[in-house]
Amino acid sequence: MEGDGGDAATVVAPLAKWRNDFSRAFQYYLDRSTPHPTERWLGTLAVAAIYVLRAYFVQGYYIVSYGLGIYILNLLIGFLSPKVDPEVEVSDGASLPTKGSDEFKPFIRRLPEFKFWYAITKAFCVAFLMTFFSVFDVPVFWPILLCYWIVLFVLTMKRQIMHMIKYKYVPFSVGKQRYGRKKPGASSSGLMRD
Repeated sequence: MEGDGGDAATVVAPLAKWRNDFSRAFQYYLDRSTPHPTERWLGTLAVAAIYVLRAYFVQGYYIVSYGLGIYILNLLIGFLSPKVDPEVEVSDGASLPTKGSDEFKPFIRRLPEFKFWYAITKAFCVAFLMTFFSVFDVPVFWPILLCYWIVLFVLTMKRQIMHMIKYKYVPFSVGKQRYGRKKPGASSSGLMRD
C-alpha cells in the first residue's frame, strides 16, 4: 500500500516540473515581447487570419465567431475607457480634467494595451481550437448574428464616443507633442569656426 502513494508522487512530480518550466519559458518570451508592440500585433493579425480562414473553409462555427466578436468588443470598450470613470466613481486624483482650468492628467486606460493584446490573442487561439469540436458548430442563420453584432458595435461605439466628447479625452496618443520648430540661429553658441 505504501508503494501506491510513492508511484503517484513520482508521476506527478515530473508533470509539475514540466508545467513549471513551461510556465517560466512562456513568461520569459511574453516579457521579451513587451517592448515590441508592432511585432506583437502583426502576430495577432496572423493568428486572426488563420482563424478566419479556418472558419471560412469549414463554413460553420458562427456562434463561436459571434462570441469572439462580442468578447473583442468588450475588450475594446475597456481599452478605450479611462481607468477612473468620472461619471461613476469619485476620484482620488487620477481622474480626467473636466474644465480648462483643471490640471493636466494623463489618460490611463482601464485595460492597458499589453493586456488588451494578450486577451485578444488568447481569444483567437481558443476560438481556433473550438472549431475542431463539432459540439460548438450550432446551426444558426448567420446573417442575423452579423446584423445584431453590427448594431451592438454601432450603439456601443456611439455611447463611447459621446462619453469621450462629454469628458474631453482622447484615448490615443501619437507620440511626444512638439510645440514648435527650433530656430536655426538660436542653437549656435555665438562662436564662429574657421
